[in-house]
Amino acid sequence: MKVLIVDDEVRLTESLTRGLLAEGFAVDSASNGVDGLWRAREGAYDAIVLDVMLPGLNGYEVCRELRAAEVWTPILMLTAKDGEYDQTDAFDLGADDYLIKPFSFIVLVARLRALIRRGSPERPAILSVGAITLDPSRRRVERHGVEVALTPREFALLEFLMRHAGDVVSKAEILDGVWDSHFEGDVNVVEVYVGYLRRKLDDPAGARTIETVRGVGYRLVATR
Repeated sequence: MKVLIVDDEVRLTESLTRGLLAEGFAVDSASNGVDGLWRAREGAYDAIVLDVMLPGLNGYEVCRELRAAEVWTPILMLTAKDGEYDQTDAFDLGADDYLIKPFSFIVLVARLRALIRRGSPERPAILSVGAITLDPSRRRVERHGVEVALTPREFALLEFLMRHAGDVVSKAEILDGVWDSHFEGDVNVVEVYVGYLRRKLDDPAGARTIETVRGVGYRLVATR
């Protein structure tokens, strides 16, 4: 198992390298985003440990470039940034896991092994269903190549539906995936936001992309 560490903290990189070697991993390292990107694109790795705050290119940019180049090696973001939006950004750009400094080395090894077992299936950076495309990294939605302006909640709802395209999803599943499992408001907020999306995405095109499945939920289908 071969791991690439991209981190500008020399002592941390040396410590991780020693620990991972002792656990049976082969290890390469890079101390800046430019070198890390080059190594990740040119080398064959089972996983990448990637810091966010890097000279040259930051970790988000490295992750974005790798996924755009269709390099699907599992990426574990390792950083001192612990805001929920930082984590969301990392996952939207294609990262597979996120560990906050300071961290447990044992947990790091367990996470890496889990990622390696999972492998690196292709995950398109841009979602596409029919005439609609959604780019999570740029927060951009287009229909027939024309940008559609959405609020953050509308964007999250559309992304959820696109990731489950063709499947019927209930209001409860949408609340859990787009709001959270502890949401205590009216479940009909989902219906309200589906209406917002229809007015912005479907009505101008005379289409019906989001279908209502009576008594069950909603389904997003491909339309022109």
